[in-house]
Order: sequence, then C-alpha cells, then structure tokens
Amino acid sequence: MAETVNTNQFKNGMHIQMDGSVWRIIEFQHVKPGKGGAFVRSKLRNLDSGAVVEKTFRAGEKFPRVRTEVKEVQYLYDSGDEVVFMDTDTYDQFSMPHKAVEDALPYIPPSSLVQILTVDGNPSGVQLPSSVELQVAETEPGVRGDTVSNVTKPATLETGAVVQVPLFVNVGERIKVDPREGRYISRA
Repeated sequence: MAETVNTNQFKNGMHIQMDGSVWRIIEFQHVKPGKGGAFVRSKLRNLDSGAVVEKTFRAGEKFPRVRTEVKEVQYLYDSGDEVVFMDTDTYDQFSMPHKAVEDALPYIPPSSLVQILTVDGNPSGVQLPSSVELQVAETEPGVRGDTVSNVTKPATLETGAVVQVPLFVNVGERIKVDPREGRYISRA
C-alpha cells in the first residue's frame, strides 16, 4: 500500500502522483471562503513533460505520495537547453532540461555543490539551501550616511541574479541571499 498524502499536508517541493504521472508541487495556498468548503489552489510541474499547471483541489483530497531521495552533485555548466551536473561519488556526468532547474540557476555559481532531488533514480529538480553567499557584481555606489534600513536598490550578483539590497551594500561585497524568495538576508 503506497503512502497517501492529503491536501492539508502539501509542502513546496513535495511530489505526488496524479493522473498516472508524477507532479512536483511548486506552490500551494489553502483557501477557506466564508461560504462553502475549503479548497487548495496549487501550481504543479509534470516531471515527464515539464509542463506547469494550476489545479484546485477540495480540502482533504488524497493522493499517492512519491518518495524522493536527495543526492549531492556538482553543478558544471549551463549549455542553453540543458544543465550539466556531475555525481561527486561516481564522477558520472548527467544533464537535466533547463526548464526543470531554471528557478534555481540564478543562485548557483558554477562548480558549486548542490542537492538534486531524484524520483525513482531519475533527477527531477534542485533543492536549494535556505541561504547562499554570493558576491555583488554590479550596483549603484553607496554614499556615506546611507543607513536607512527600509530603502533598497537593485544589485546584480555574480551569477546574474538581481536582488534588492540596502543602500550600504557595495560592489565586491559578499552577501547572503534567500534563493527560495530571491531576497537579501545580510552581509556575509
């Protein structure tokens, strides 16, 4: 008997089986209207085709849960339509479609170690850490006295990602970024 998961247990990154294929939950939202039953709005990615769909489920609806494993690999390079990784244990190289990892790429410097989610031995996506340290490649210069905490400016990082940073952050500094939200955390 396969383990089932209901909509109240959904988490971002979880895999479920629906309509005969495996889907990854990108995001979800529980909605409890004033009238009628609660439901869950979700955005799912099909692992086979890479298609992203929005689905609405009744609260408490059950699905078979798909077990995933996490494997540490090294990110080598992006060839445009595919992204190449190397297994750090066997030194085997494998590639994933660009669409499957495009959300994570702006926060992964080349040659860095990342965690890949595998479903039945096949890679399905990148699991990002809660924070990454990246260097600021380009931003407007900070002016002495710019210490107001709620004013921000855009900064381009070494990987090409653009995040909003406080005015006192300058080019060349290393900062901590939350890759899941694309948000500045602190200086590194």
